[in-house]
Amino acid sequence: MSAIQHAAPSREDFAALLEESFRTSEIQEGTVVKGRVVAIEKDVAVIDIGAKTEGRVALKEFTGPGRGDAAIKVGDEVEVYVERIENALGEAVLSRDKARREESWVKLEKAFENNERVTGVIFNQVKGGYTVDLDGAVAFLPRSQVDIRPVRDVGPLMGVPQPFQILKMDRRRGNIVVSRRTVLEESRAEQRSELVANLEEGQVIEGVVKNITEYGAFVDLGGIDGLLHVTDMAWRRVNHPSEVVNIGQTVKVKIIKINHETHRISLGIKQLLADPWEGIAARYPVGAKLKGRVTNITDYGAFVELEPGIEGLIHVSEMSWTKKNVHPGKIVSTSQEVEVVILEVDPVKRRISLGLKQTLQNPWEAFAEKHPVGSVVEGEVKNKTEFGLFIGLEGDVDGMVHLSDLDWNRPGEQVIDEFKKGDIVRAVVLDVDVEKERISLGIKQLQGDPFAEAGEIKKGQVVTCEVLEVKDSGIEVKIVDTDLTTFIKRSELARDRADQRPERFAPGEKVDARVTQFDRKARRVTLSIKALEVAEEKEAIAQYGSTDSGASLGDILGAALKKAGTDKK
Repeated sequence: MSAIQHAAPSREDFAALLEESFRTSEIQEGTVVKGRVVAIEKDVAVIDIGAKTEGRVALKEFTGPGRGDAAIKVGDEVEVYVERIENALGEAVLSRDKARREESWVKLEKAFENNERVTGVIFNQVKGGYTVDLDGAVAFLPRSQVDIRPVRDVGPLMGVPQPFQILKMDRRRGNIVVSRRTVLEESRAEQRSELVANLEEGQVIEGVVKNITEYGAFVDLGGIDGLLHVTDMAWRRVNHPSEVVNIGQTVKVKIIKINHETHRISLGIKQLLADPWEGIAARYPVGAKLKGRVTNITDYGAFVELEPGIEGLIHVSEMSWTKKNVHPGKIVSTSQEVEVVILEVDPVKRRISLGLKQTLQNPWEAFAEKHPVGSVVEGEVKNKTEFGLFIGLEGDVDGMVHLSDLDWNRPGEQVIDEFKKGDIVRAVVLDVDVEKERISLGIKQLQGDPFAEAGEIKKGQVVTCEVLEVKDSGIEVKIVDTDLTTFIKRSELARDRADQRPERFAPGEKVDARVTQFDRKARRVTLSIKALEVAEEKEAIAQYGSTDSGASLGDILGAALKKAGTDKK
């Protein structure tokens, strides 16, 4: 038997060892367990988690944003994260931060599922935003989600516990995105609902102008904003809200409309004043002439202020008698004082139609009074068209000479080429239509009507003509002692075809011809030398016999011509 004997373990010791083995086997790496502080050494706490050996955790892990200083002491029970049950030194590797993070993730996931707010602390600035400590879990706060409006300095918000809304969570990647703005908007919406509930349409309250835009001003009504639109600031035209209100100004407004769904409130200042449109028809009767100030000019006319809050429109068609296609800005200017005439008043639509040209005499009436029909006027050729000439006349009006009134004898299409733009011409006033603003002129009427002065010319009559022009198709002639001109066709120049040659005649030569047609209404006269020769032949045969007597036709005509010569002598 050996001298040294080992004492067998007692039943109690075996039981303790077995229990310790079970406890150690229950502890798993990567889990959160409860432990007890058994000692505090300098900057670490010794934690007993029931394993073979204790673990050490830095005291700084028990501090952090919003947690205050470390207050743990020996005997305190704490939760820690087991990274390793035993390291190379035989100690357990523990982490309070990871334990808190795991615990926070569980709570945050529940809050995210239930759409609940969580409390956190902004503790650092990173690219694009800030980091927030959610009791151990680190979340990202985008810059756009810090406040309802852009915040220049986030310093006052740093290190202060405040509520956040979780927008996104990804545990596998360890990402959490939160928003402070959402919380503020919800709180603001709740406050707005409460404030709106205490307001009524028609109520008169005071507010402070917070912001001014092109279309109006936003007024703070004590926690909720209302819009004071530019059209509701005054009864008169307001070009910009800054003409009426300034930022920071306290104003008295009337609540015009409340939208309880969108919490939009419409305000008005002019509604607190008397409506200037009441009794408008009596104050501005149709036909009244008065003065006003031009406030605005558009493509279709100009607005004129007759009194504060009352404006009328001078339509472009009522601005000038003669300037039809001119922009209103060429006739009047903004702020100009003008005299106008009331044309129409519509109290329901709140419209007043004004006339500017009606303050001056109608130039067509003035022209008709000064230049009655039949009078002679003089003017410049302004334009040539396919149907006549336009002549500029006194009073800045135009008169028109139709093609048919250019010449008595020649076609207007031919005569119009003799006129050019800028020529000064004389004409006779034929008609003035004031309503249609038309003046009809005639140039040919400066000379008498040749048909009216032609005397008693009848069909069959023999007339003497002067050759004016010789053409291949015939000759242009003028009946002597008249202003009548006509054209004798080639076929009517002689009885014999061989003599129907226009070159037989020369300008200035006198010839006799027979009138074959004379129509004063149709203004047509037709002559024929051939018809005259045929008639004279018949007459000679009747007077001097026939060819049956033995005399030749030449003898008969010779005798007739000799007789005619003797009669002339």
